Amino acid sequence: MTIIKKGSAIYHALGKKAKASVSTETGALKDQPYGFNTRFEDEPGTNPEELIAAAHASCFTMALSFALEGEGYKEGKLQTSAAVSLDKDGDGFAVSKSALTLKAQVEGIDGDEFERIAQSAKANCPISKLLNTDITLEYTLNQ
Repeated sequence: MTIIKKGSAIYHALGKKAKASVSTETGALKDQPYGFNTRFEDEPGTNPEELIAAAHASCFTMALSFALEGEGYKEGKLQTSAAVSLDKDGDGFAVSKSALTLKAQVEGIDGDEFERIAQSAKANCPISKLLNTDITLEYTLNQ
């Protein structure tokens, strides 16, 4: 089975002064501004790294939720953020890291079992597999 999801981007003009936007097929993003200024100068809008961070946080959290349920856990709350690092790489840039930070509340789980399940979810969520970069996970459990 293959699932295909689509996104699109448009640049009006070229370079730093361009007006650009990004959209998703679902409409969750529709003509959302992005470009040099939103990526490097904190102008309002989005940027590819922010979108990757949101995708990674949501993918990992979903994978962990299903993995915990598969191990028999019934109640919990998972809250994840991801910080994607963009670093100078020669003449260009490269994503060098995605740092996941998780706050987890899971009834009845011990630390060792949670660590095993969380590390597996980190390694096996589709976005983790897509990213060719260092992926870290820090978490607090039941605090």
